[in-house]
Amino acid sequence: MTTVLIADDQPMQRFGFRMLLESQDDMTVVGEAANGSEAVRLAEQYHPDVALMDVRMPGLDGIEATRRIVAAGNRTRVLIVTTFDLDEYAYDGLRAGASGFLVKDARPEELLAGIRAVASGDAVVAPSLTRRLLDTYVHHLPAAPGAPATPAAEDPRLRALTEREREILTVIAQGWTNTEIAERLHLAESTVKTHISRILAKTGARDRVQAVILAYDTQLVAPS
Repeated sequence: MTTVLIADDQPMQRFGFRMLLESQDDMTVVGEAANGSEAVRLAEQYHPDVALMDVRMPGLDGIEATRRIVAAGNRTRVLIVTTFDLDEYAYDGLRAGASGFLVKDARPEELLAGIRAVASGDAVVAPSLTRRLLDTYVHHLPAAPGAPATPAAEDPRLRALTEREREILTVIAQGWTNTEIAERLHLAESTVKTHISRILAKTGARDRVQAVILAYDTQLVAPS
């Protein structure tokens, strides 16, 4: 059973989400929050598998709530729900530690699939959209606090990677799918998945999206 926390300041939006999620045999809603502070408190109380997080909420917004939930180190993964598919808040949310984002007008089956993907440790942002998202916003936003000023080769998170793993991280950040990586680098797709798992473990990235954020933050990949 996948447990979900809904955080949205609109009661009707929360009601709609709850009705949809509880119509599924494998999902249950453990709580609802009308602002970021409530979301952080309920995440700490219930440790849901997924927090469905709105961005614009009174008081503590969804970005800061995401940052605090992720920083707590619990199992909860955050799925940002934003109004526009390339809203600058989506990038902020991913950088804060969210495992992906969806648009509020997504079809019900897309929302359900997204929640299941996040709960299983995958990223919701499709590889084909990853580069488009980051290229659009990474050069418009200030560097993240503590972002390294040294070249990528000197970043300790990357030094642990083998040359093959660094190569795969680079092409992931360029939007390649696992199938494309396997075909172009002449690897079995199962081998690609193994490399990606090792990349996540060595860099401390929670999922594929966070690995891409790392690639940009360390200047391993630059926006086009």
